Amino acid sequence: MRKEFAVRISTHYFAAALILTLYGSQVCPFLESLSFFRLLTAVCGPLFLVFLFRLVIGRKILKQTSPPEQPKCQFFIESGALLLAGLGTTLFNVVFYQFPLVSGLKLVIGGITLAFFVGIDMALARERWVAEEFATQLRDPEELEEIFPLTRKMALVGVPVAFLAGAILSLVILQDLEWIRDLSSDASLVLPTQAVIAEIFFVVAVLLLYVINLIISYAGNLKIFFDRQSTILIAASQGKLDGFVPITTNDEFALIGHYTNTMIKGLRERTEALASTRDVTIRVLASLAETRDNETGQHIIRTQHYVRILAEKVRHYPPFRDELDEATIELLFKSAPLHDVGKVGIPDRILLKPGRLTAEEFEVMKRHTLYGRNTLRVAEAELGEDSFLHLATEIAYTHHEKWDGSGYPQGLKGSDIPLSGRLMAVADVYDALISRRIYKPPFSHPKAYNIILAGKGSHFDPAMVDAFVECEESFKRVAAEHADRE
Repeated sequence: MRKEFAVRISTHYFAAALILTLYGSQVCPFLESLSFFRLLTAVCGPLFLVFLFRLVIGRKILKQTSPPEQPKCQFFIESGALLLAGLGTTLFNVVFYQFPLVSGLKLVIGGITLAFFVGIDMALARERWVAEEFATQLRDPEELEEIFPLTRKMALVGVPVAFLAGAILSLVILQDLEWIRDLSSDASLVLPTQAVIAEIFFVVAVLLLYVINLIISYAGNLKIFFDRQSTILIAASQGKLDGFVPITTNDEFALIGHYTNTMIKGLRERTEALASTRDVTIRVLASLAETRDNETGQHIIRTQHYVRILAEKVRHYPPFRDELDEATIELLFKSAPLHDVGKVGIPDRILLKPGRLTAEEFEVMKRHTLYGRNTLRVAEAELGEDSFLHLATEIAYTHHEKWDGSGYPQGLKGSDIPLSGRLMAVADVYDALISRRIYKPPFSHPKAYNIILAGKGSHFDPAMVDAFVECEESFKRVAAEHADRE
């Protein structure tokens, strides 16, 4: 960006030297009488000195200026420098060549016009530079020295452009009319007329080029600010609330950015509060189930980690790419502890029985899936179908379904079983196998591994077993980190 900035200002000064030389030779009889080399020297000398002067002084001034104020400061530096060059050129020629004051005024007006255009263009370039350089910083509009409305900026640009363009064209036309009047009445006016048209065309072309350049430059700046605003708002509409709009100007964009950031901050705080409420609700319900179950709290922790490990693996399998994203996997992790919440409805004589259940008792135990679903549906009905309890309800109701349809409570088969239930089935069974129960000792990992593998296509979704095989080491690590205390 710095290189682009340097090239831009150098190009402006080169163009100014060329344009002022050609323009001065047309509106000023005195300058017209000079040789092109002498004329170029008279114009370029002051421009070159001013260019060097602004390189030193301009940088020092800009370093001491706050970023939002730098574009305005850049305008005064560039326009002031070129205006100084125009006045210097006029003074130099008045002192050394007895330059007529009227001719000097014409040259000064031309210099003022170029100074204005160059100043505006470099201010817009500085605005882009500031927007990129300070894009990662969040500023408060209260830190700004003054809000400078866009309407005022447009008026301060439009009115001088119209006035200066009219003044330049008037000078050229008046000079050409005076020139034609001084021609002999017998002379042909064809060539003079063509020359006048060519001069006017040249001036109009230069003015149009500068105006078009300003329009393109300003449009580029607007695109930067609108794109940033749109990007942040689109992200916020998708639930991504970690961004902000950089405030790098001192106009309405600063205010819009500030209120956008305030809105996003409020949404983020509210979302975090809701997420905290969700997590607390899940933990409370899970703890309630834990107090009545003969399984440990470590079982809950282990199974939720297993579910996350499996979900992160199968999300890369083609059938599941659209179902599993980061947010869904996180919610699966949070919801997994509620898979046995329905056990609160099972009588103690069955739930806490120190031994294997009879067939009749097992039928009662199966009802915990129904109790879990019904309990969570009550809360879900209040919160809406899209509530955070939707996955928890699926898990509680379907984690004992089997891929071949022999599971319970509905006997669902294959992909009719919700993905959340298929994930939980592997996690729950594996942990039950490696854990100590009243009716059995803990199995070793290899034995549990082989049992899971044997259940591929019958008890478990084959894809879930494939993921389990790939994540075997991760399962072992979680089991070791959250092992039951003897």
